Amino acid sequence: MVPLPPLDFAALLCSRVCHDVISPVGAIVNGLEVLEGEQDEEMRAVAMALIKKSAMSASARLQFCRLAFGAAGSFGASIDTADAEKAARDVFATDRTNLQWIAARRLASRNSVKLLLNLCLIGNSAIPRGGVLTVDLSNGEGAMSMRVEAKGVNARLSQAAADILANPIPVEAIDGHSIQLYFTTLLARECQAMLNVSTAQDAVTLTASQAPAAAESP
Repeated sequence: MVPLPPLDFAALLCSRVCHDVISPVGAIVNGLEVLEGEQDEEMRAVAMALIKKSAMSASARLQFCRLAFGAAGSFGASIDTADAEKAARDVFATDRTNLQWIAARRLASRNSVKLLLNLCLIGNSAIPRGGVLTVDLSNGEGAMSMRVEAKGVNARLSQAAADILANPIPVEAIDGHSIQLYFTTLLARECQAMLNVSTAQDAVTLTASQAPAAAESP
């Protein structure tokens, strides 16, 4: 597969991150505009509540993106999966998604944590109407395995998304919508993990299994 030019890759990934945080930031701006011109105390209280909620959402999304896409920690350093769990719980703390994190706490490589969180993003996208997102990270016979199951009404992953995860994607087909999926495949390759997507009624399961030689020590 011909790699995506570095500048294009950086630009598309930055666009994806901006897309994730622009909504709550925009809501903060709207709330501030209401405060500037509103004298009614009840409306000002509503605006303040919106600003507080949106600021917390923006902070949660930035912390998540830092771990899922950025260079969190020093190069070569391991990351506590408890940090990944907290970031995921904060960003998925909505009425629509119930996060069940059953992964045992451990130290993992930065790319492994990125891969796990990106699988969470993909899983959550499969249940737009809400549901349960179950995350598991385990070791068996010396190999690490990640499993993210998304269960909800009409849970599904688009055929285009499944194809990107299963097969190399032409560079010209990568855009702002597919860059996160492409990034996930690069992480899997870096972690020497095999990606797999399976579907059942109202459920989508994503797994990434490392070969024993590539696994990390607990």
